[in-house]
Amino acid sequence: MSAGPKRPTRAQLSALARRDPALAKAARGLPPFPGFPEPRAHDSNFHALAKAIVFQQLAGRAAQTIHDRVVALTPGTRFPLPEQILELSDAELRGAGLSRNKLLALRDLSGRITAGELSVRSLGRRSDAEVIEALTAVRGIGVWSAQIFLMFRLGRLDVLPAGDLGLRDGLRRLDGCEDRPTSAELEARGARWAPLRSVAAWRLWRLADAPL
Repeated sequence: MSAGPKRPTRAQLSALARRDPALAKAARGLPPFPGFPEPRAHDSNFHALAKAIVFQQLAGRAAQTIHDRVVALTPGTRFPLPEQILELSDAELRGAGLSRNKLLALRDLSGRITAGELSVRSLGRRSDAEVIEALTAVRGIGVWSAQIFLMFRLGRLDVLPAGDLGLRDGLRRLDGCEDRPTSAELEARGARWAPLRSVAAWRLWRLADAPL
């Protein structure tokens, strides 16, 4: 676990403001960047990844219910360990509410960890590109999920999930455009936000969520 959220320095934030005055102006009406990683109830990198799989394409409450049912399949109050996931039957996991694809994704993640093919404990010591490469080899984990893991679990400050619809909508509102920018356009705009693209992303999410 991280010792605490990572935050940019005042000098870094000032430099970001100079590189994108529009983003800086919008930031004045937003709460201060809280730092990454945000506090989470995960007890391991495995749990964070497993939870990301469970929550994909589901509303929060429904996903939490399924997550809690999976927890209840083994003794204690923690999410099952990789070895325990592999020991559970398909019927038990499906009975908890997991779809077939999510069941297979959890098994693939657990199998790679137990076989020593993926060391989730060492991910924090690897580069962003290495983490993305390692995680996207797992069934059910795409680039977006890997980028979200980098930001919210590992606390990386220079990540931009350009395919995220919320970020694209945030940039649309920032620039006062009618149409949502493409992922490529967001990626190009994000070049000026380095090395604080995670900070810019957090601000765009807040803009996308703000009332009109």
